[in-house]
Parts: sequence; structure tokens; C-alpha cells
Amino acid sequence: MSADARQFYRELNIGTAKPSEEQLNHVQHYFIGTKSITDLYGAGHYEKDAIELLNNLFINYDLVFLVGGSGLYIDAILNGIDDFIEVPIEFREKLNKKFEENGLAFIQQKLKTLDEDYYNFVDIHNSQRIIRAIEVCQFTGKTYSSFLNKQKVQRNFIPIKILITTNREKLYSKINLRVDEMMTEGLLEEVKQLQKYKHLNALKTVGYKELFDFIDERTTLKFAVEKIKQHTRNYAKRQLTWFKNKDTFEEFEPTDVEKIKGYIDIIMTHG
Repeated sequence: MSADARQFYRELNIGTAKPSEEQLNHVQHYFIGTKSITDLYGAGHYEKDAIELLNNLFINYDLVFLVGGSGLYIDAILNGIDDFIEVPIEFREKLNKKFEENGLAFIQQKLKTLDEDYYNFVDIHNSQRIIRAIEVCQFTGKTYSSFLNKQKVQRNFIPIKILITTNREKLYSKINLRVDEMMTEGLLEEVKQLQKYKHLNALKTVGYKELFDFIDERTTLKFAVEKIKQHTRNYAKRQLTWFKNKDTFEEFEPTDVEKIKGYIDIIMTHG
């Protein structure tokens, strides 16, 4: 099962590093290419869909892999999600327009005014989280943080929490190489085909927004590619910090396949 918040979208392929057709055919995957970028789909929807699927899968399987780096979505599966507020789409559209016109600092200040507690908690560089909080504040008339009173949920499975990581130098080198490979595979052409949808929330993500700037002649292609690498490295750093601070994960190198298998066997045998 994928817990990658961008691999849901069927229109996003190269830039989200989706599994290949061969990989998809070899092993059953879920939540890959199941939504359109025009669909409104967030962590609340995902939790409901994923838990229902897991309950069905565990009827026939003892082990299911949840894979991905979107911490909010993984946390939704492990611990549930706070009160899920459906906000009319026009609220987000207006905020996205203001963000495009006025920049990140504008919405940061807006959030600080509406909900300083959440402002001090959230990653203030994550425009999507900021906009989500503002739209809830505006729609409900309450602070977003007032909805963050999550009760511990009961799940009918025991999670085995594994974090795949490596030293920073090696990680950053792999990120730089991967971006070069995506460009060679046709990422720019993929982004060009999506240009008319660039206002959508699903496309305000690393690898797409930088190339939209190039297409709109705001920057050079070389600069855009370097920005993709930089922003991906920044995101990877935030991911690791989030996972290490959020919960207890057993850490392994990507090459530790046998160690990972052994660890899973121990937990399943004695857990």
C-alpha cells in the first residue's frame, strides 16, 4: 500500500517516481494512480479508504507493507486523524490565488493572525498545510489547533515501524542523481502537459512547481533543476526529522534487506 501523497494521482508519473509497470504487475499495489489531480483527496479520505482496505486484506494476509514518505498519511493509519473538516473548495481556491499573488510570507502571517498556536507548531514552509489550516479557520470560525485533540484510536493490527535511511552525503547524492534521471526520462514534457492545471493543489509540489517557473520564463532550466534538487534535499531532511521525532522507528540502511527480514520475523513471532 502506498502512503505517498502524490502517487495517488494518475497524471503524475515521472515526478513522483511511481513504481514501473513491471513492478506493479509483479507485486499487488494499492493507492497508485487511483485519483485524478482534479479530485479533492486528503489524509481524512485516505485514512477511511486505507483502513477499510487493510481490514479486508488482513482476512487473507498476515503481513501488509505500507510504504511511503508522507508522514501525515502514515500517522493517519497508525494513530488516526483529527476531526476531519470538509471545507468548500472555493475557500482553498481563493487562498491558493492569494498565495500565488502574494507569496509564502503572506499566508504565514495570515495563519499567525488566525491561529498562533498552530503557526508555532506547523512547518511554516509547507504552503499546503498552512492553507489547509487557514481554510478551516475561515470556514469554522475556530482555530485549527482547536481540532487537534486527537484521541488514540484502536487498530486491529500491530505495526512494525521501519525507517529506511542512510548518511546525509549518500542520501543527497542519490537525490541529485534521481532528479537528473527524471529529467532524462521526460519530466519536463510531463510538466508541460499539465501546465493548465498548475493552480491545483496536487501540483504545488517539488519537481513540478519549479518547472512551471521555467515554462513561465521566470527562470532558466538549469536553475529550475538545481532548485528541484535543493527542495528535494530540504524535504528529505524534514521527513527524517519528522519520523524520528514523531514515533519510534527501527532504522536500517537501504541495503539491509536480510536484517529487515529478520527484524520482521522476530516481531511477528514474538510481538
